[in-house]
Amino acid sequence: MDLVTEAGSYGSYAADTGRPDVEGRSVGELLGEVTGDLSKLMRQEVALAKVELKEEAQQAGKAGGLLAGAGAVGYLVLVFLSLALMFALDNVMGVGWAALVTAALLGIVSAVLFVVGRNKFKQVNPKPEQTVETLKEDVQWAKNRTS
Repeated sequence: MDLVTEAGSYGSYAADTGRPDVEGRSVGELLGEVTGDLSKLMRQEVALAKVELKEEAQQAGKAGGLLAGAGAVGYLVLVFLSLALMFALDNVMGVGWAALVTAALLGIVSAVLFVVGRNKFKQVNPKPEQTVETLKEDVQWAKNRTS
Protein backbone atom coordinates (compact mmCIF):
# COMPACT_ATOMS: atom_id res chain seq x y z
CA MET A 1 0.00 0.00 0.00
CA ASP A 2 1.47 3.34 -1.01
CA LEU A 3 0.81 5.65 1.92
CA VAL A 4 1.56 8.84 0.04
CA THR A 5 -0.43 8.43 -3.15
CA GLU A 6 -3.37 6.32 -2.00
CA ALA A 7 -6.58 8.20 -2.66
CA GLY A 8 -9.93 6.88 -1.64
CA SER A 9 -13.14 7.61 -3.47
CA TYR A 10 -14.90 10.46 -1.75
CA GLY A 11 -18.36 10.08 -3.18
CA SER A 12 -19.61 11.15 -6.54
CA TYR A 13 -18.56 14.40 -8.16
CA ALA A 14 -20.64 16.78 -10.21
CA ALA A 15 -19.30 16.60 -13.74
CA ASP A 16 -19.31 20.31 -14.50
CA THR A 17 -17.93 21.75 -11.21
CA GLY A 18 -15.35 19.22 -10.03
CA ARG A 19 -16.91 19.41 -6.55
CA PRO A 20 -18.49 16.56 -4.61
CA ASP A 21 -22.18 16.00 -5.31
CA VAL A 22 -23.85 16.63 -1.95
CA GLU A 23 -27.44 17.06 -3.05
CA GLY A 24 -29.84 14.72 -1.34
CA ARG A 25 -27.40 13.87 1.45
CA SER A 26 -27.89 14.84 5.06
CA VAL A 27 -25.43 16.95 7.02
CA GLY A 28 -24.87 13.95 9.29
CA GLU A 29 -23.86 11.79 6.32
CA LEU A 30 -21.50 14.47 5.05
CA LEU A 31 -19.93 14.99 8.47
CA GLY A 32 -19.59 11.25 8.91
CA GLU A 33 -17.82 10.97 5.58
CA VAL A 34 -15.47 13.85 6.39
CA THR A 35 -14.74 12.38 9.82
CA GLY A 36 -14.03 8.98 8.30
CA ASP A 37 -11.77 10.52 5.66
CA LEU A 38 -9.84 12.50 8.28
CA SER A 39 -9.50 9.42 10.48
CA LYS A 40 -8.13 7.38 7.57
CA LEU A 41 -5.81 10.23 6.64
CA MET A 42 -4.41 10.48 10.18
CA ARG A 43 -3.78 6.71 10.32
CA GLN A 44 -1.90 6.94 7.03
CA GLU A 45 0.15 9.89 8.30
CA VAL A 46 1.11 8.01 11.46
CA ALA A 47 2.14 4.98 9.39
CA LEU A 48 4.23 7.21 7.10
CA ALA A 49 5.94 8.87 10.08
CA LYS A 50 6.80 5.43 11.51
CA VAL A 51 8.43 4.38 8.23
CA GLU A 52 10.44 7.59 7.98
CA LEU A 53 11.62 7.47 11.59
CA LYS A 54 12.63 3.81 11.23
CA GLU A 55 14.85 4.69 8.26
CA GLU A 56 16.48 7.54 10.19
CA ALA A 57 17.03 5.30 13.23
CA GLN A 58 18.79 2.74 11.02
CA GLN A 59 21.12 5.44 9.69
CA ALA A 60 21.83 6.65 13.23
CA GLY A 61 22.57 3.08 14.32
CA LYS A 62 25.12 2.59 11.55
CA ALA A 63 26.79 5.90 12.33
CA GLY A 64 26.87 5.00 16.03
CA GLY A 65 28.51 1.69 15.21
CA LEU A 66 31.22 3.42 13.23
CA LEU A 67 31.87 5.87 16.05
CA ALA A 68 32.00 3.01 18.54
CA GLY A 69 34.55 1.31 16.28
CA ALA A 70 36.57 4.53 16.21
CA GLY A 71 36.47 4.64 20.00
CA ALA A 72 37.62 1.04 20.36
CA VAL A 73 40.47 1.49 17.89
CA GLY A 74 41.35 4.79 19.55
CA TYR A 75 41.67 2.97 22.86
CA LEU A 76 44.03 0.49 21.23
CA VAL A 77 46.07 3.44 19.95
CA LEU A 78 46.47 4.64 23.50
CA VAL A 79 47.53 1.15 24.64
CA PHE A 80 50.09 0.78 21.85
CA LEU A 81 51.43 4.30 22.32
CA SER A 82 51.92 3.52 25.99
CA LEU A 83 53.67 0.27 25.16
CA ALA A 84 55.79 2.04 22.55
CA LEU A 85 56.89 4.65 25.05
CA MET A 86 57.64 1.99 27.66
CA PHE A 87 59.69 -0.15 25.28
CA ALA A 88 61.43 2.87 23.75
CA LEU A 89 62.53 4.12 27.14
CA ASP A 90 63.46 0.69 28.48
CA ASN A 91 65.19 -0.68 25.47
CA VAL A 92 65.88 1.70 22.63
CA MET A 93 65.95 -1.20 20.23
CA GLY A 94 63.57 -2.31 17.45
CA VAL A 95 60.71 -3.52 19.67
CA GLY A 96 59.72 -0.01 20.74
CA TRP A 97 59.79 1.35 17.23
CA ALA A 98 57.68 -1.55 16.02
CA ALA A 99 55.05 -0.75 18.65
CA LEU A 100 55.16 2.93 17.63
CA VAL A 101 54.55 2.06 13.95
CA THR A 102 51.64 -0.19 14.98
CA ALA A 103 50.14 2.59 17.06
CA ALA A 104 50.50 5.06 14.18
CA LEU A 105 48.68 2.71 11.80
CA LEU A 106 45.88 2.18 14.32
CA GLY A 107 45.64 5.95 14.75
CA ILE A 108 45.07 6.34 11.02
CA VAL A 109 42.34 3.65 11.10
CA SER A 110 40.69 5.36 14.06
CA ALA A 111 40.72 8.75 12.32
CA VAL A 112 39.15 7.30 9.16
CA LEU A 113 36.40 5.54 11.14
CA PHE A 114 35.69 8.73 13.09
CA VAL A 115 35.37 10.89 9.97
CA VAL A 116 33.10 8.37 8.22
CA GLY A 117 30.91 8.00 11.33
CA ARG A 118 30.66 11.76 11.84
CA ASN A 119 29.62 12.25 8.22
CA LYS A 120 26.95 9.56 8.59
CA PHE A 121 25.56 11.34 11.65
CA LYS A 122 25.39 14.60 9.71
CA GLN A 123 23.13 12.86 7.17
CA VAL A 124 20.61 11.80 9.83
CA ASN A 125 17.49 13.94 9.71
CA PRO A 126 15.27 13.54 12.79
CA LYS A 127 12.39 15.42 11.15
CA PRO A 128 10.07 13.23 9.03
CA GLU A 129 10.09 15.52 5.97
CA GLN A 130 7.64 13.54 3.86
CA THR A 131 5.11 13.40 6.68
CA VAL A 132 5.35 17.15 7.27
CA GLU A 133 4.74 17.80 3.58
CA THR A 134 1.75 15.49 3.37
CA LEU A 135 0.28 16.98 6.56
CA LYS A 136 0.45 20.41 4.91
CA GLU A 137 -1.33 18.94 1.88
CA ASP A 138 -3.92 17.34 4.16
CA VAL A 139 -4.68 20.65 5.85
CA GLN A 140 -5.11 22.28 2.46
CA TRP A 141 -7.36 19.41 1.31
CA ALA A 142 -9.49 19.71 4.46
CA LYS A 143 -9.84 23.47 3.97
CA ASN A 144 -10.94 22.99 0.35
CA ARG A 145 -13.29 20.16 1.30
CA THR A 146 -15.10 22.20 3.96
CA SER A 147 -15.47 25.37 1.93
